[in-house]
Amino acid sequence: MTGAVQQSRQAKIKRRSSSRTFLAITTTVLAWSSAFVVIRYAAHDIRPGALALGRLLVASVALSVMMIGRKLIRLSGREWVLTVVVGVAWFAGYSIALNAGEQHVDAGTASMLIQFAPILIGVLAGILLGEGFPRMLVIGGLVAFAGTLIIGIATSTGKANLIGVLLVLLSATLYSIALVAQKVVLRRIPALQVTWIACLIGAVACLPFAGQLAADIAAASTLQIIGVIYLGLVPTALAFSTWAYALKHSTAGRLGVTTFLVPPITILLGWLLLEEVPPPLAIVGGALSLVGVAIATRPPRRHISVASGK
Repeated sequence: MTGAVQQSRQAKIKRRSSSRTFLAITTTVLAWSSAFVVIRYAAHDIRPGALALGRLLVASVALSVMMIGRKLIRLSGREWVLTVVVGVAWFAGYSIALNAGEQHVDAGTASMLIQFAPILIGVLAGILLGEGFPRMLVIGGLVAFAGTLIIGIATSTGKANLIGVLLVLLSATLYSIALVAQKVVLRRIPALQVTWIACLIGAVACLPFAGQLAADIAAASTLQIIGVIYLGLVPTALAFSTWAYALKHSTAGRLGVTTFLVPPITILLGWLLLEEVPPPLAIVGGALSLVGVAIATRPPRRHISVASGK
């Protein structure tokens, strides 16, 4: 009886953990989808570096408040190095590159290009984290890369140009590297603490843009300032925390699949709020990229043993 009760408790705990992870992923996807649209709006009068610094300063304050009363775990030297990589590459570098890229491509196309990141995450996680390197990862990677090239061709003229495409791809690369580094730190350090420290590091890395931020905020509209505050509170402080929680309870490659929902949501928000839709060819390329990443991260089939009936 005791064993049955223990199994029942373990099952409840597992279901509860799965529910929390699902909620964390959902929150992250919705928040990051909205970020593409808000960045596109705020970037009209706030320069990329200034926007990144403003966003990180707001997030740093919010995360510092969230950390009040929580016990801090001391990081090892290796964990500090990896956390610095997360802060500089993801919170700072990714934000600046994405902000600059969205000045050249629309929100929906930018979110599609970001989907190249799961390919890199799958490769890095397979090699560095021991999550596996299945054959389908290579096939899916080639398909997704073909889709990315189509997006680049479709957006290389008009108001979206090749520079914007390359900047967004750079942000995807930085994001991928940082995510793998973060996964290692999350093995021992709480998700919120890692997010808090990385955000502070990112804010420090962006301090050279303080002069731009002061000048741009002074000239920005009230809605744009609200946009900066929103980016700091929701897509950064909240979403990066929920993402770290989900990453702690999942594999890096598998979690990357959840970002497949970002492009269609972003396109819908961009259409509703900004009245912009990516070129048809970009949509085709985006769809091809998503299919390729889905193939690359598809779990291997389990072989059924006829003799054992399992």
